[in-house]
Amino acid sequence: MQRFLFAIMLVATMLTVQAEKPIRIFDGKTFKGWEGNMKYFRIEQGAVVAGNLKTKIPNNEFLCTKKTYKNFILKLDVKLVGGPKANAGIQIRTKRIPNHHEVIGYQADMGQGWWGCLYDESRRRTMLAKPKPGVIDKILKKNDWNHYEIRCEGPRIRLYINGTQTIDFTEADPKIPLTGVIALQIHSGPPTEAWYRNITLKELK
Repeated sequence: MQRFLFAIMLVATMLTVQAEKPIRIFDGKTFKGWEGNMKYFRIEQGAVVAGNLKTKIPNNEFLCTKKTYKNFILKLDVKLVGGPKANAGIQIRTKRIPNHHEVIGYQADMGQGWWGCLYDESRRRTMLAKPKPGVIDKILKKNDWNHYEIRCEGPRIRLYINGTQTIDFTEADPKIPLTGVIALQIHSGPPTEAWYRNITLKELK
């Protein structure tokens, strides 16, 4: 009987560990599980490449997950290539605006003067939180790969770049949804490429 109970506990523990293991939400080869205007997204070298370096980007465009998420830790490597006005970002707890190229939701921002900030896309249209002066200059690798980590737990959102926390924000408005899709953005403007790879997500209770 004791052996039987031990076996049950062992299996339950293994299942719990498996459930907590981060999963890849982009396989590096296909857009399975994602949707968007594929005119502005492609796959190269195992990464999602948004935008291009030849022509202007007319509108903000978003590659969205088909699945929604609530509490999670999202990790990915990102690289932004372009001029000083190059801009992109990672949307969380987001939803599409019907029959429109835009989305509504929180954005972990990328771009000169924007890295490590939390922006509210198409809703309040304002910066919700930004890093302390000088932080980004110390940690950011310009025109190279940087590691972004996004932690969403209840109303609290924390952003990290290359292991350094940039913001710690708690939503005060109870009407703001705590669930939504994840999306990869290329911002309208001059020729720009935003690269995203090694995208993993660990769901939290």
